[in-house]
Amino acid sequence: MFANFVYLLMLALASPWILYRVIAHGRYRRGGRQKLFGLSPGDAKRLRGDDKPCIWFHAVSVGEVNLLSSLVPAVQDALPPFRMLVSTSTDTGFDLAVDRFGADRVFFCPMDFSWAVKSTIRRLRPQMLVLTELELWPNLIRCSEKLGVPVAVVNGRLSATSARRYQQFGWFLRPTFQRIDWLGAQDEAAAGRFRDCGCSEVDVTGSLKFDGAPDNRDDPRVLALADWAGLAPWQRGWCVGSTQAGEEAMALAVYQDLAPKHPELRLILVPRHQQRFDEVAQLVEDSGLSLRRRSRSSDAVSDAWDADTVILVDTIGELRQWWGVSQIATVGGSFGDRGGQNMLEPAGYGCAVSFGPNTKNFAAIAGGLLNVQGAVRVQDEKELNQFVRRCLDDVPSADRLGINARQYVAQHQGATGRTVDAMKRLLQLRAG
Repeated sequence: MFANFVYLLMLALASPWILYRVIAHGRYRRGGRQKLFGLSPGDAKRLRGDDKPCIWFHAVSVGEVNLLSSLVPAVQDALPPFRMLVSTSTDTGFDLAVDRFGADRVFFCPMDFSWAVKSTIRRLRPQMLVLTELELWPNLIRCSEKLGVPVAVVNGRLSATSARRYQQFGWFLRPTFQRIDWLGAQDEAAAGRFRDCGCSEVDVTGSLKFDGAPDNRDDPRVLALADWAGLAPWQRGWCVGSTQAGEEAMALAVYQDLAPKHPELRLILVPRHQQRFDEVAQLVEDSGLSLRRRSRSSDAVSDAWDADTVILVDTIGELRQWWGVSQIATVGGSFGDRGGQNMLEPAGYGCAVSFGPNTKNFAAIAGGLLNVQGAVRVQDEKELNQFVRRCLDDVPSADRLGINARQYVAQHQGATGRTVDAMKRLLQLRAG
């Protein structure tokens, strides 16, 4: 009940901001009933289909949905009697989940009010709740335990800073950690932190992101995007993806400096958040460059891609394939305070990968790539310029960077199989 009080207080305090986001950006309008009150009997019946036993996976947004794209099919293959259901918390995550898993298996996760999560669990009757990375919702986890649903956390990651914060509120959060039946951690450091917070059943499985990293440049979706862009074999695509404010301007400045000397260079910008698409489009136009928006002509194949044209990917769920179109990659969210984004996708394709100084969210992966000379860390616009120039002036060295990255990804795969095996053991244990 204390958690309900805290959530209601936070909701009341945040309501002016939420109202502004609804009016200004159209956010948070969808799935309101499911979020506040849980699944209705009709929703639950639709999701359960032929009333098979089900496993409920929760993926908060796009990144977590991408992560489940390889795990869910693997679990389905291993446990064919079970129906796989996926919840998400954001509109973009919901749309991508529908695309990946089908509308009849996807729903909005209830907010962590006891009445919402309890009704959802009772109506779905899942055999297991699977949380991605760490969604620490006290009521959801407590109600699952109370109703006999085992809770698993896959691809668990926990930074030292977050662990300290959780331990400061140990009187409230430690029981939540203790209710987790099994947790698969990405590495030994994270596993130790989870144990310190109260988890008892912790295994090191490795990161699912390695298994989900794409590596096939001949994928029809990649080839279709290259055709749409009009990328010629002699051209070198530079994808700057998952960008935050300020990073697009930096990329444009580098591009405008290098393009006159390197007519083979082409720039692809992929902002992290859809509410910034128009802002970035205006930024490109203000720079004096031509703009081609992916959303405005998604079916029109281009015969040629002129050097003065920048492609803006203002769609959801395509970044994964745009890395495969490109030879040079810069992973955004790493030049400010966000902490970086997933660099394994461009690494899996064998791109020459770069990222900024702040990669705390992916510290182990970034460090591993740097150690094998599979990526380059740049501090600012000047160093980014130097990196891209080197990739253009010395293509064999850029290719070697990509080969090292690709080998690093391949050597760290296998987490999916270990996770599936652990989930099967947990189900067998509960079945007695």
